[in-house]
Amino acid sequence: MTTIAVPYHLDERLPGLTTGSAVDRELTADLPPGTPWERMAVLYERVAAEVAAAPDRPLVVSGDCTTSLGVLAGLQRAGRDVGIVWFDAHADFHTEATTTSGYLGGMPLALAAGIGTLTLPDALGLRPTSPSRLVLVDARDTDPPEHRLLSDAGVLRRPVGGLSAADLPEGELYLHVDLDVCDPGDVPDLLFPAPGGPPLDDVLAAVGRVLDTGRVVAVGLAATWHQDRRADAHERVLAAVRALVDR
Repeated sequence: MTTIAVPYHLDERLPGLTTGSAVDRELTADLPPGTPWERMAVLYERVAAEVAAAPDRPLVVSGDCTTSLGVLAGLQRAGRDVGIVWFDAHADFHTEATTTSGYLGGMPLALAAGIGTLTLPDALGLRPTSPSRLVLVDARDTDPPEHRLLSDAGVLRRPVGGLSAADLPEGELYLHVDLDVCDPGDVPDLLFPAPGGPPLDDVLAAVGRVLDTGRVVAVGLAATWHQDRRADAHERVLAAVRALVDR
């Protein structure tokens, strides 16, 4: 497995982002002036190139979920047509028309499906994934506009404990895990914690069921945490990252 670190939250460099273990590549870029989407397109072009050239299954660790768009673009450039299994406390299915916060990190799964303002996907040459090939796992903290978009698109939703191999799209898979899918008691100090989540062990077991299919061709791991986090919280986050990386 090739491990690629992308130490950014959106277009902001995160010097403290680490997996707690060795990485094969750390990607940075001199981002030009422009909108956040335009700046991220420069960085994610590098992500796409690295993923497309990876000799084996790449693991991309980053500070937010939008990096997934670069991963997906890279897989497509390598000739892969993947379904998406998305573990997250949030649906990440907002558009610029539905969001109330304006947070761009709440949009990548919708953008992967070709829904919303497609500035970044178009810059990467990313073709949309059919919503019928998406599985959204957990997403306990979602908004009414997202509920409507997800329902209209027909995205399959499953709880962590209820996810089975039968729920997964056919063919090759991109597995995406945002650490905030876990209960904040197990993974503390994240930027967007959502109470009431499943234990880390349950998430690991569900991730294992996906990996055991033998059809996962890339893994994205998003860890959006406070940069001034306490030392004890830091170590617990790293332990969760290592557990997922090692799985």
